[in-house]
Amino acid sequence: MVVVHDVPAASTWFQQVVGLTSGHGGDEYEMLMDGDVLVAQLHHWDEHDHPHLGDPDDPSRGNGVVLWFAVDDFDDAVGRVEASGSDVLDGPHVNPNSHQREVWVRGPDGYTVVLAGS
Repeated sequence: MVVVHDVPAASTWFQQVVGLTSGHGGDEYEMLMDGDVLVAQLHHWDEHDHPHLGDPDDPSRGNGVVLWFAVDDFDDAVGRVEASGSDVLDGPHVNPNSHQREVWVRGPDGYTVVLAGS
């Protein structure tokens, strides 16, 4: 689950950049799907009184967390990253350890998002 300030905007970003689809939709909660498979959930900071989602005023959230998505269409994914205007942190390049191509991107609410594929 990724906790964000703007669920619809984050959903749109993940749909446009990662290629996921909406499985729920809404201002408070979203299910991001790859076909019939639930891949990630988005949740608004202030909804449903969940005390363990984190502190929206703590700028360190996301530090040490990387959202990693394996994609089947890496070249198209890089095109979606470029079209979105997202801040590219690294790549695209080949990771010598995993032997996969990667692009590292700054995602919604400052999370680091990696798209990896062959």
